[in-house]
Amino acid sequence: MSQDTSTKARGAFSFVLHGHLPYVLTHGTWPHGSDMLFECAAESYLPLLRTFDQLVGEGISPKTTLGITPVLAEQLSDPGFKQQFADYLDMRIRAAAEDRDQFTKDKDAAGADLAEMWDDHFRQTRRAFLDDYSGDLIAAFRRLQDDGHIEVMTSAATHGYLPLLGTDESVQAQVKQAVSSYRRHFGRQPRGFWLPECAYRPRYAWASPLAGAGPQEPRLRKGVEEFLAENGLQYFIVDTATILGGAATGVYVERFEGLQRLWEQFRASYKPGAVAADKTAYEPYLVHSAVEDRPPVAVFGRDERTGVQVWSGQHGYPGDGWYLDFHKKRFPGGHRYWRVTSSESDLAAKERYDPQRAAERVPENADHFCSLVHDMVTRHHAESGKYGIVCAPYDAELLGHWWFEGPEWLYRTLRGIGMDPAVDLVTCSEYLETNTPEAAVALPEGSWGQGGFHWIWLNDWTTWIWERIYGAEMDFPSLVREALESRDQKLHEIVTQAARELLLLEASDWPFLISTWSARDYAEQRAALHYEAFTRLVDMARKRAVGDVSSKEDEEFLERCKEQDVLFPDLDLAWWSSVERPASG
Repeated sequence: MSQDTSTKARGAFSFVLHGHLPYVLTHGTWPHGSDMLFECAAESYLPLLRTFDQLVGEGISPKTTLGITPVLAEQLSDPGFKQQFADYLDMRIRAAAEDRDQFTKDKDAAGADLAEMWDDHFRQTRRAFLDDYSGDLIAAFRRLQDDGHIEVMTSAATHGYLPLLGTDESVQAQVKQAVSSYRRHFGRQPRGFWLPECAYRPRYAWASPLAGAGPQEPRLRKGVEEFLAENGLQYFIVDTATILGGAATGVYVERFEGLQRLWEQFRASYKPGAVAADKTAYEPYLVHSAVEDRPPVAVFGRDERTGVQVWSGQHGYPGDGWYLDFHKKRFPGGHRYWRVTSSESDLAAKERYDPQRAAERVPENADHFCSLVHDMVTRHHAESGKYGIVCAPYDAELLGHWWFEGPEWLYRTLRGIGMDPAVDLVTCSEYLETNTPEAAVALPEGSWGQGGFHWIWLNDWTTWIWERIYGAEMDFPSLVREALESRDQKLHEIVTQAARELLLLEASDWPFLISTWSARDYAEQRAALHYEAFTRLVDMARKRAVGDVSSKEDEEFLERCKEQDVLFPDLDLAWWSSVERPASG
């Protein structure tokens, strides 16, 4: 690996924030639906924008690698989002005023002050959204990227869990739609690709994990990196254990009781991989690829030491007792007035939030993180003589939505690292530009779930979803080819909408929400809805292909689907017709 000789720093650091929500804008409101999107926009996406712009205004480029999934970008740029989000902010402002009046009536001065804080917070959020960013968050992120301050990554179209999808056509469509959507929103070719759930599968003879659903006989499948390479993508990120071996500690189990119950079923059969003594988490590697006439794809590993500081509610900064508690809310308005108190406290034991005490904790946590990064970078350089990188990926929604003080912590942390002469704050692509990986690795199958495999997304609770996905995927390419060969535009329109429903059915969110029990009923309803829409549209298409005229009811159903699931206007059916460069040998 070549070293960047233009810097005196000992190494580099890259924040990677993965922004993603499933398609909820037209599927309900509260408690699950568009309010999920509005909450994250108000509490994470807008605060992140304001943090980046504040740093730029102070002469510090944040150099953050920000993932925005195609399905999230579609929602944030939807014409209806601007007004609906503004209405949502108005609702939060009214709720704060109502809380303030009630607290005042109850002679609760501290409560009234907190309600006033929320009133001011959401008024500022509304002003920033409409005035500073003209209601267009994607344009604001694009500007920051065009000015060289951040890098925006893409991801699978609907966050499909790529290793478990049943056909290479489905993986291909998820990747190609991602690239097409990115170009439309950001006006350039993406360089980085966030693998949903950091889930990777190499090239091998794959058979369905379910008896009676999907391909039962093993057949050679392409590795995930092959799809990335042939679509011009240059790097992705996996869990450190996928590169180094050892125990995969996961990032979700601690936060969800449902996953803790599931993990007990899988714990006994889990055996950590052998630790690879010849590899390091401080360098990217080239992933061995069968695509010989394409540039190889680089892979970064998630750093666990920095990861636990932000991911963990028990051992990390978000678990500080003075920070705002995420779970306890005052109804009907939904504002939060309590602090974490302790990670073991139940809701009834939560104490009143004190914004001043919470604010006092942020600098200490930021300084600790900056010191940790400094020590890791300088120690690696001292021991190896190499200019390495610490790559720290998190869900973007952790900062602000789950951890209210997170954006302020990020501001102070980026500022601190940006002023450390021993550490270069870089995006992932910037690091690769001056530090080309030389060593190639063959990665095993895995994810960033506990145990490093697929059980969070495929288990007894979610098998029925995968049975439907595999059934939908198997025969769809032949129908697509028939539609592409036909001159019947209505047939093409029906099959195109069926493809949208298939993409939405494949979203990893539905099995995840079922397994975590965080929105189980909603996820089950959504998976069933998209499968039913897909099967009805396929039935309509097959009838039309043999000359039947669509009924009035079918025409109305098609229009409802197009109005409700309106994402990806650039969808190309050819992505499902055949696999480019199919696996062979």
